[in-house]
Amino acid sequence: MRASGILLHITSLPSPYGVGTMGKEAYRFVDFLKESSQSYWQVLPVLTTGYGDSPYQSFSTFAGNPYLIDLDMLSEDGLLQKSEYEDINFGDDPSRVDFGKLFAERSPLLRKAYARGFEKDKEAFDVFCAKNSYWMEDYGLYMALKEHFEQKSYHFWPLDIRHREDSALQTYRRLLSDDVRFYQYVQFLFFGQWMKLKSYANANGIQIIGDIPIYVADDSADTWSHKELFWLDIECQPVKVAGVPPDGFTSDGQLWGNPLYLWDVHKEQNYDWWHRRILASLEMYDVVRIDHFRGFESFYAVPAGETTARNGVWMKGPGLDLFSSLTAKIKGFRIIAEDLGYMDDSVRQMLADSGFPGMKIMLFGFDAKNETDDAPYKHMGNCVAYIGTHDNETFIGWIGHACAADKRLAKRYMSLTLREGYNWGAIRTLMGTGAELVIMQMQDILGLDNSARMNTPSTLGGNWQWRLIPDWYTPVISKKLRTMTKTYARLPVHKKRATPKLNK
Repeated sequence: MRASGILLHITSLPSPYGVGTMGKEAYRFVDFLKESSQSYWQVLPVLTTGYGDSPYQSFSTFAGNPYLIDLDMLSEDGLLQKSEYEDINFGDDPSRVDFGKLFAERSPLLRKAYARGFEKDKEAFDVFCAKNSYWMEDYGLYMALKEHFEQKSYHFWPLDIRHREDSALQTYRRLLSDDVRFYQYVQFLFFGQWMKLKSYANANGIQIIGDIPIYVADDSADTWSHKELFWLDIECQPVKVAGVPPDGFTSDGQLWGNPLYLWDVHKEQNYDWWHRRILASLEMYDVVRIDHFRGFESFYAVPAGETTARNGVWMKGPGLDLFSSLTAKIKGFRIIAEDLGYMDDSVRQMLADSGFPGMKIMLFGFDAKNETDDAPYKHMGNCVAYIGTHDNETFIGWIGHACAADKRLAKRYMSLTLREGYNWGAIRTLMGTGAELVIMQMQDILGLDNSARMNTPSTLGGNWQWRLIPDWYTPVISKKLRTMTKTYARLPVHKKRATPKLNK
């Protein structure tokens, strides 16, 4: 079924409080999607952010990002007073997120909400905790311990609690019981707001595409509480870490630093952790995009302590065995496989056998020297096509400095004109491809240059900060999108979707 949608992370929405949230601007964006005849809203991971403020480096693969909790909604629920937060300086630039100020200012406000709301919400909170006990107990304690130990990674905690000795766990649960409840209550607030937003989107014919990283962060509740699932040494340090080898874009490769999975252990446990992870994601999203899908066929392992990814080796992953196990236990789920980067025949075969749609990046298709699989005429059938993703330049940024031959090819292929707008010519071309689903970055719809780029891989600092300015919307944009969507037969078809369930 042909359809289209827009990629915009929630942090990029406008708000007076330093970062986009699940408040009125998120609902307004759903309205915009509906008015524009779009069917999907794709977001980046909505998880707690850790190192480098990246949504792909989270303290938990299950926990939601407290920054996304809307303060005005807390005020409407009687948990905050507007006077307590409306004059706080959350950042001086409304077009950028200041994560440092958010870190300093958000937690005290959420503490006030906890103090006012915990007893009132205790019955619903207890139900929430029981439903999510698999991860909530460890997550709450982990975050309380991080605060207790001045935000240090668990690798630097005392040995007894680093290794989760029973006596240490009991001692710290008693000592930090109030802090544990606070971090769990924040998750109660997050998921309450999230599920209301998702319900509103679904009721208006908009499905949410979520994004989960293939790996978890080294500094996370996941590695601390499930060390047996990761390639760690006796001191809980990674033996080898994740990354990708050098290529035409990065001579040193990309050193991500995430601990790698012990896939044999996952298999012995019938992939139970992955079942729970996917099921939790499918309760949050209608469709799940799995980052770095090729890592399931074979993954690149770099010795811990290396400063580049040059000295890694490829090792075999679980392949389709994992996904066969998932489909046997979870019915009715939809996955988008992020199959970008280095591909070989084995990965292509795994993707074909899985039946999952892969991805096409139109920006990569305009190479005057080499024919590529990303050329728009190859965007056919079971795939999701993009002009670019959050890791790429905007289209205006790309065409502003692409080599002359690539630029000529792009202009000729897409019949680009300044009168139409180069960005709209690119959107028109994308809409007209044979891909079942096409996704446009909001930056490309607005015709923004690389100052609006979301992320530049292999760089630290300055990423994940871009935000929409408050007056971004005009009816002209909706009309253009609506017309193109109708022209290229991508109008929404409203169907009620059953929520995936874990087979008992």
